[in-house]
Amino acid sequence: MNSIIAFLIQFNQTLLAKIEELLIIIETLTPGKKDFDPKSPKYKQFSVDKPPVVREAVRQDYRELIRRELELFGKTVKPVNSRGGKVVPESVSCPFCDAPHKYIYDNSGGRGQFLCKVCHSTFFEKQTVIRPISFYCPYCGLLLSKRRERKGFNVHRCSGYKCPFYKNSLAALSGDEKLEYQKHPYRFKLHYIYREFVTDFFAMDIKSMPAGGVNFNFRRFSPHILGLCLTYAVNCALSTRKTQTVLREVHGVVISHTMISRYVKTASAIVSQFTLDFDYRPSNFLAADETYVKVKGINHYVWFVMDAIKKSITGFSVSSERSLAPCMLAMRRAFAKFREFPGSALKFIADGYPIYKLAQLQFSMNGMDFPLTEVAGLTNDDPVSTEYRWVKQVIERLNRTFKFSYRAVNGYGSFDGADSHVAVFVCYYNFLRPHPYNYNKPLNHIPELDECPNMPAKWQKLIELSQLHLLNTRRKAS
Repeated sequence: MNSIIAFLIQFNQTLLAKIEELLIIIETLTPGKKDFDPKSPKYKQFSVDKPPVVREAVRQDYRELIRRELELFGKTVKPVNSRGGKVVPESVSCPFCDAPHKYIYDNSGGRGQFLCKVCHSTFFEKQTVIRPISFYCPYCGLLLSKRRERKGFNVHRCSGYKCPFYKNSLAALSGDEKLEYQKHPYRFKLHYIYREFVTDFFAMDIKSMPAGGVNFNFRRFSPHILGLCLTYAVNCALSTRKTQTVLREVHGVVISHTMISRYVKTASAIVSQFTLDFDYRPSNFLAADETYVKVKGINHYVWFVMDAIKKSITGFSVSSERSLAPCMLAMRRAFAKFREFPGSALKFIADGYPIYKLAQLQFSMNGMDFPLTEVAGLTNDDPVSTEYRWVKQVIERLNRTFKFSYRAVNGYGSFDGADSHVAVFVCYYNFLRPHPYNYNKPLNHIPELDECPNMPAKWQKLIELSQLHLLNTRRKAS
């Protein structure tokens, strides 16, 4: 028996030695390993270019343009003298100025593109309407062409090979990258690209509340039982089934875990708007990050924006995709807390995920320009990461606190359940949870809660204040 074990050990050592030799051979035959350079054009698909030049299309009258040409330059616009038999059909007219076919060139040799001699616009034969706005490259002024239609946005690209953006990107390629670009051009982003989002992110309701729940007309139970349910489920981070067990074995209250879940959902619907409308008076240091949760075994995402100085959560959202819309929703909720938007004085810190750069672009196009600081990676490899690493660590600590409360539920059963849990967690974190930063007191002081003797009573009072806030909000709206 001992001889067999000794033989197997020796055999395994021989295999490990052969594997190590093969790895050395593979490393020798592999081309030199390059360090990751985020500025390389090969990795520009992870970056966001500056916004394009936007111009509104104005429909003109070709007669007025001809008259103006005559007044300014003393010569009129003559009809096109077609050559080579390429005559424009009489049915074709310019969609930009209504010029008839006699003022139009065949601009592509019969392939469908035309050029108006009066307004100098290009169009196609089937183009009867013009786009209200057009996007132009900010580097060369060329009209961007729509290349792809994605879910929620369109991709526009500058196709000019004389564009400074393309020339600089091409010149930045190394010798090996140029060879790779010739074989696999789709791996590189050399042309200027703009993503036009078709969703109006500033029309989204930033005060939407989760639907569903139960009426708080207590027949079998009392408001105190509601406070106990929220204390165990939210403060103590227990699942609804463990909360059910504690209430039965400690307090002698027989209640189903489904009713506890309904209590949490209804409480979240009530306190959400109070949490969003509270005057946090945030500082100019905001940090943003996203973390994942499981809903029926599928990855979903929770977005947090917090005040890095005062530690309050000022914006949040839950989404099934790691896309721009929930990121914008969380950021809009955070920016709504400012009485006056700080603009360039704002310090907004996030990781290197490009979605925050896209969000910054959307805000700047709507008059809310602010600088974005990206703290990438886990080590301080640059001065920016060294200076702002502490801000990133603050929101990472928030993610760990949230994951502690999420771990008990072991994944959510529905999207509404995830949305409700996040809403009550934010309310608890901002108003009820003792923080060492604030000498083991809640981050935001509510005087009415000082009179409450225990945590269930504080939950009841907080729900009462939220209900009064909802009534006042509806009364003002009407």
